[in-house]
Amino acid sequence: MKRSVRIVCRSEEAPGFALSGQPVDEERTVADGAARIAVLARDPAVGLLLVDEACWLALPESERRALLRKPLPLIVPFPGPAWAPASAAAEAHLAEILRQALGYRVRLR
Repeated sequence: MKRSVRIVCRSEEAPGFALSGQPVDEERTVADGAARIAVLARDPAVGLLLVDEACWLALPESERRALLRKPLPLIVPFPGPAWAPASAAAEAHLAEILRQALGYRVRLR
């Protein structure tokens, strides 16, 4: 079975993702985004789900954990646009993604 890539993001991010040629589910609010994530995560045709981190965090923690335990779709939250200078938060976010993928904490230096 061929599986698709889907992207769930807010309006300010949608134009950039639309350039990739992948289907983009543009949501007005993080609550709408969270609801859309829940629907797409149950779709057997979806293999990779790229989601705005704010929408992802709007889901209850128990639901996020349950979705992450499933082998498919692979769910990858990405940080939304930030209009402030980059900080250590970006490194912390990357380290957390690596920790989840590898199973242990990696020090970035």
